[in-house]
Amino acid sequence: MAVALRYLWPLLLCSPCLFIQIPDEYEGQHVMEPPVITEQSPRRLVVFPTDEISLKCEASGKPEVMFRWSRDGIHFNPNEELDVTVKQAPHSGSFTIAGNNSNFAQRFQGTYRCFASNDLGTAMSHEIQLMAEGAPKWPKETVKPVEVEEGESVILPCHPPPSAEPLRIYWMNSKIMHIKQDERVTMGQNGNLYFANVLTSDNHSDYICHAHFPGTRTIIQKEPIDLRVKATNSMIDRKPRLLFPTNASSHLVALQGQPLVLECIAEGFPTPTIKWLRPSGPMPADRVTYQNHNKTLHLLNVGEEDDGEYRCVAENSLGSDRHAYYVTVEAAPYWLHKPQSRLYGPGETARLDCQVQGRPEPEVTWRINGIPVEELLAKDQKYRIQHGALILSNVQPSDTMVTQCEARNRHGLLLANAYIYVVQLPAKILTPDNETYLAVEGSTAYLLCKVFGAPVPSVQWLDKEGKTVLQDERFFPYTNGTLGIRDLQANDTGHYFCQAANDQNNVTIVANLQVKDATRITQGPQSTIKKKGSRVTFTCQATFDPSLQQSITWRRDGRSLQEPGDSDKYFIEDGHLVIHSLDYSDQGNYSCVASTKLDVVESRAELQVVGSPGPVPQLELSDRHLLKQSQVRLSWSPADDHNAPIEKYDIEFEDKEMAPEKWYSLGKVPGNQTSTTLKLSPYVHYTFRVTAINKYGPGEPSPASETVVTPEAAPEKNPVDVKGEGNETNNMVITWKPLKWMDWNAPQVQYRVQWRPQGTRGAWQEQIVSDPFLVVSNTSTFVPYEIKVQTINSQGKGPEPQVTIGYSGEDYPQAKPKLEDIKILNASTVLVKWWPVDPAQVKGHLRGYNLTYSWEGSPRRHSKRHIPESHVVVVPANTTSTVLDGLRPYSSYHLELRAFNSRGLGPPSKTTFSTPEGVPGPPEALHLECQSDTSLLLHWQPPFSHNGVLTGYVLSCLPLGDGGEEQLSFNLSDPELRSYNLTNLSPHLQYRFQLQATTKQGPGEAITREGGTKTLTGTSDFGDVSTTVGENYSVVSWVPKEGQCNFGFQILFKPLSDEKMDAIPPQYVSYNQRSYTQWDLQPGTNYQIQLLKEAVLLHETFVTTNGTGRVRLPPPGFTTEGWFIGFVSAIILLLLILLILCFIKRSKGGKYSVKDKEDTQVDSEARPMKDETFGEYRSLESDNEEKAFSSQPSLNGNIKTLGSDDSLADYGGSVDVQFNEDGSFIGQYSGKKEKEAAGGNDSSGAASPINPTGTLE
Repeated sequence: MAVALRYLWPLLLCSPCLFIQIPDEYEGQHVMEPPVITEQSPRRLVVFPTDEISLKCEASGKPEVMFRWSRDGIHFNPNEELDVTVKQAPHSGSFTIAGNNSNFAQRFQGTYRCFASNDLGTAMSHEIQLMAEGAPKWPKETVKPVEVEEGESVILPCHPPPSAEPLRIYWMNSKIMHIKQDERVTMGQNGNLYFANVLTSDNHSDYICHAHFPGTRTIIQKEPIDLRVKATNSMIDRKPRLLFPTNASSHLVALQGQPLVLECIAEGFPTPTIKWLRPSGPMPADRVTYQNHNKTLHLLNVGEEDDGEYRCVAENSLGSDRHAYYVTVEAAPYWLHKPQSRLYGPGETARLDCQVQGRPEPEVTWRINGIPVEELLAKDQKYRIQHGALILSNVQPSDTMVTQCEARNRHGLLLANAYIYVVQLPAKILTPDNETYLAVEGSTAYLLCKVFGAPVPSVQWLDKEGKTVLQDERFFPYTNGTLGIRDLQANDTGHYFCQAANDQNNVTIVANLQVKDATRITQGPQSTIKKKGSRVTFTCQATFDPSLQQSITWRRDGRSLQEPGDSDKYFIEDGHLVIHSLDYSDQGNYSCVASTKLDVVESRAELQVVGSPGPVPQLELSDRHLLKQSQVRLSWSPADDHNAPIEKYDIEFEDKEMAPEKWYSLGKVPGNQTSTTLKLSPYVHYTFRVTAINKYGPGEPSPASETVVTPEAAPEKNPVDVKGEGNETNNMVITWKPLKWMDWNAPQVQYRVQWRPQGTRGAWQEQIVSDPFLVVSNTSTFVPYEIKVQTINSQGKGPEPQVTIGYSGEDYPQAKPKLEDIKILNASTVLVKWWPVDPAQVKGHLRGYNLTYSWEGSPRRHSKRHIPESHVVVVPANTTSTVLDGLRPYSSYHLELRAFNSRGLGPPSKTTFSTPEGVPGPPEALHLECQSDTSLLLHWQPPFSHNGVLTGYVLSCLPLGDGGEEQLSFNLSDPELRSYNLTNLSPHLQYRFQLQATTKQGPGEAITREGGTKTLTGTSDFGDVSTTVGENYSVVSWVPKEGQCNFGFQILFKPLSDEKMDAIPPQYVSYNQRSYTQWDLQPGTNYQIQLLKEAVLLHETFVTTNGTGRVRLPPPGFTTEGWFIGFVSAIILLLLILLILCFIKRSKGGKYSVKDKEDTQVDSEARPMKDETFGEYRSLESDNEEKAFSSQPSLNGNIKTLGSDDSLADYGGSVDVQFNEDGSFIGQYSGKKEKEAAGGNDSSGAASPINPTGTLE
């Protein structure tokens, strides 16, 4: 209850304070209205003879208003006056006076006031001052000529007739031409014409003053004034003197809000000038103007702050004069608080405030119904005046009245009518009953209950149980009866009752409130930064009340965003906004607006589009005087950074004469710099451009600047990279890098080349050339020279050049390196050492050493012919040893060592060396063949690289699994062994088999395979079984499955014909046999083929032989007997064995001439090479040769792979080995050619450090 009273008390306590205004919707009893003046004449009326005078007074009110007039405080009845017509219209008391003679206006002039009355009171108009003015006339006067001496001042008076309205004054001559005014001749505000000093040209007899009266639309003129100027030969200078005003100071009153005009007119010779000062403060420049050649000061809209001193000063070369205006700002009365008409209920207190301001202080008087309140105070104590306010206590309907507040001072008068209307009306609720209000959760709902009555009704809001709703702090009332409910909840839905009551009645209406789900944006757009040209997607997801119509729209910077019909810039669908091909104009604030008719929610995101900067808009060249020093200042306007700070500016130039359309960089400056002084080169046609750069890259370059040309100058640079090298033994070629055109400093450039032998003090030889080289001929071999190259042009020479040492041409070295030692490091690596060569014998710059070595053979291969394979190692000049690795163990090598220079190789030092025996390589192949479910046959091929004499093999067998079985090892001491049968294996295990070949150095690298046996369980798997048939035979083929052990089975052919046929006995076949042919079948007969093992059917198929029917076979002869077939097969086998033996005999026994091969051996002498070409060695034979051998399939486990070169013993018995004088083989084995047939390729290039011909095997 306390909460309810907290909101209700202000309504009850303030109800007497509420002002009543009868609303239009109130349909109560007929309501009267006090009189109100709606239209009246202006405060001042100026009339002229023949003018029609109209005094207006219009007023509204119920009952109808009655009008009366007073003139000069005395009752005036227009109806009783002649020539007066009263306007016959409702709500009007206006009348018109028709002018018919020259003095009627004077008869009616005076101060008028209109009174409008009805039963509720009397309203009063302001005072209307009617002023009559006759036709203007200039008084008759005799105008005498004005005589002055040249140089003196003069005033021509005007003195127009007085008028109530402002006049306009003009000075003209008899030809109706205006008198020209300037600093010397001026018309004052009073109409007089002032001459600061007269000239003989001012001598005229027709100076006429014209006065324009706008009220009468009349212009009258004064009698002409004759100005006579006496010429003089000596005009006397004099200091200024003010003609107006004439005294030293004056006091003025300015009205607030009105303009202020101050004037100073001076005479003197020379003509003075006027200036204005304000000692009391600064001149308000925004409101001050100076006119009439600075002689008049106009100050607009005067305020209190303009109070003070204003000073004008007249000056010329002889002195000055001044006048002080002391301005006092006063004001006509103006309202601070104007009384307002109000409606009151019985018993209330009425208060009318009348607060005015003015300077001087206005006098305020009150009237009630036009009667001064002083006459009523003695009769009725209800009235009292307090602080300018009229107060009436406990008003009743009989106290209805119209009051007037009037304020006046010497500058004007203010009047305000305000009525006090006391009404007594029953309470009525003007809001319709049973209104339904919709609102969303969390918002504020406003339930309207507009009431009216007198006294003002009290308002209560109740729930359906009749209890006040103000107990909930979320409910709050307004003084106009509205109920507000903040932070709406779903359970606030329901009926609410508004009850209004005063002392006459009480009324109630019901308001229905429905609370809907609030719209919420569950996923709004996110602010993002995107690069220009990319695409951005904004997402907006929202939830709505299902009963409300909903929409999601997009805005950009507060404006609605629509999807364009003919553009793919924007795409809006399902709460997504996609913007394609982003440009900088697309950046801004994008907002998603989810709305219903009840609420609107918005989520905003900012899009920034970034990218490389915009172009620099403008370039400017300055400080051109610095061009003589090859400098200029370049300035530019900052580029648009496109939301990424500019890091630097790149300054480029183009020379359209020397390199058109090619831009060169002059340098970069920081991004906060917009000008720089450029250091330029002489004789360049510079056109500049500037490009801004940020983290996204460079922008578009600026427009090109104007072109500036720097003056010619002597060269500032000489060529670089000067070299002297001979390309013949008796010359030297001097070369250099030519200057770029921008360093020429003049149109043409040449080079002055000087040279002389090093160490001599003789004269320099020189030659001037244009090309960047010079050939010096007839030199000694490899002699050092001092060389200088200097730039020259038409303006002079470049700086003194540096001396460079060059050499004449080289010859082949004569030095032969001496081998110091060859140290065996291991079976495949040796260290070769030698002594340095004598530099004098090199005949040039020692570039290094060329070491060539080739494989000569192995002790087990001396019966085969061999083409040496050379390998080259290039060693730097400062090195006298190298390591040769990757050699074949158990082999002989031939080695040659040469020194070389740029000309080529010198003579060789030769030697041979041998590598010791090593461990063999891995066996070439390892195959597993299942013999039974407990045995495997392993067969293999020997290693490709024996690296010594094989002593046997080591075979290891490791069971795989968790059984913990131990590894088994078998030492096989027969090096010729190619297979081994393992028994007693478990059919349930997998094994890892590892095989290594051995020499006396131990076992070599192993080859590994995994496998095992498979127990035959159930039906054996044949894989694909196919058949082929003829007239009397059929072939059955199958593909053994990998890992399937061998087994035997029977093949049975059963004829399916009805006729009796001889039975074909079943045939026993091996699984690894792969196929079986059955003969003696009948043509055109169907057969069933069965594969059986121990009476178990393994496979079954059907075939039909070719032909048309059964054929009776002749009785068999001896050719079909088994013994005959076996005999013929034995003979064929013996013939085949003999042919193989003959082939082997022929391939081993012969000796071959190798002269042709020796003639075609590649010269091992290397060509010249650059000193930077170093390395270890490079094989000239394809690396794929050995790979080709290892990939050859084995035709038989006991036949050596063709092309293997690891042992000469593999090719048969002992072989004669013969050598010629240089130690090379005469009988070369054929392994090389066989290797070539298997896929190897020999290189055929010439041997050199760059192109060696040997290959290390």
